[in-house]
Amino acid sequence: MASVLVLNASYEPLQRVSVRHAIRMVVRGVAVIEEALEDRTFGAFPEPKVLRLVRYVSMKWRHARRPGWSKAGVYRRDRGRCGYCGRSGDSIDHIVPVSRGGASSWENTVLACRKCNHKKADHLLAECGMILLLVPKAPTWDQLMN
Repeated sequence: MASVLVLNASYEPLQRVSVRHAIRMVVRGVAVIEEALEDRTFGAFPEPKVLRLVRYVSMKWRHARRPGWSKAGVYRRDRGRCGYCGRSGDSIDHIVPVSRGGASSWENTVLACRKCNHKKADHLLAECGMILLLVPKAPTWDQLMN
């Protein structure tokens, strides 16, 4: 399902929500539609693409810590590309395998295509002769919104 970008009252990106959630926000009067898809409706409402909150929400929590690790976050951070060959990626690979003490963290995971993921399997990069095309690091909140 499509997602809708939610902006703070100050036009800062906050998060993405489902279309159903976005419509509920509009009905409750919490947000207004800033941008909608042309010729598409959701019930009596135009299908929103971008919402803006009516009241400002403090984002101290966002600046106090980095985003938590998630598979969806790795897909967004790596922009859908395999970290080993650059083709379209469809699975998460641990650089240091979990079986060898690796953790599910931003610095230890990359998006990988099935071919590269199977080739690497539970080996270290040096053992299978593969290299990373990118340096995995924790993304900012803004990078995850795009």
